[in-house]
Amino acid sequence: MPEGDTIHYAANRIRPVLLDRVPDEIRTPHPRFGRDRWPERLAGRAVEAVEAHGKHLFLRFEGDLTIHSHLRMTGSWRVHPVGARWARSPRRAWLVLRAADQDVVQFDGPVLELLSETRRRFDLRLRALGPDIVAEDFDERVFLRRLREDDPTRPIGDAILDQRTIAGIGNLWKVESCFLAHIDPWRPTGQVSDDEALRIVREARPRMQQSARDGNQTRYKAIYGKAGRLCPRCGNAKIEQRGQWDDNRRTYWCPACQS
Repeated sequence: MPEGDTIHYAANRIRPVLLDRVPDEIRTPHPRFGRDRWPERLAGRAVEAVEAHGKHLFLRFEGDLTIHSHLRMTGSWRVHPVGARWARSPRRAWLVLRAADQDVVQFDGPVLELLSETRRRFDLRLRALGPDIVAEDFDERVFLRRLREDDPTRPIGDAILDQRTIAGIGNLWKVESCFLAHIDPWRPTGQVSDDEALRIVREARPRMQQSARDGNQTRYKAIYGKAGRLCPRCGNAKIEQRGQWDDNRRTYWCPACQS
């Protein structure tokens, strides 16, 4: 699943193409949008903002209409020069916005909706989101408050995946930030101090912000996907892996130097 830095990177690529412009063309090729009339509803409206919050992307149009996207496991946002070959088959495109000789394309959904401002503001899913770890105005106090409101028996690795506690961390950044902070992802949240919890976030945040700028997330993979290999830090144990908590998300850690 694309994580918060990936969504911010997509927003950063889309923004120069669409911001303050009326798209030259809007198409919704997927059959599910056949009766929704998005091209007609958005015709003549300029894009006022391109924003990301956690794993959610928002294209805000004049007249209080917003396209909201969440990519889950399958979706992708891409920007291509008009006429260039797309990264995925055109049959997999759900939304195409053309402006400045560029095609902004959303492939493979699965969450793509057009919201009025009122509906967006009162959407319980969006209102519940925690502070965005990539955002400049990220508030550590809000993160800690929400973390302490959660189940203290929940493993810290799973707790920081909860988008209501902190928005943007996914499985990769859970693994790598706990490793960088020398924190066992299986330790119950109630046994993790505030300083330790903040250390996890402070290890992830600048790296995610850099990835949001340049799209290069791969360079930060120290142990993710490397079960059975010697720990690259201590060299005293092999990286272990197993599913964690209710969602059984794959977790990697070093049993020797994460305590």
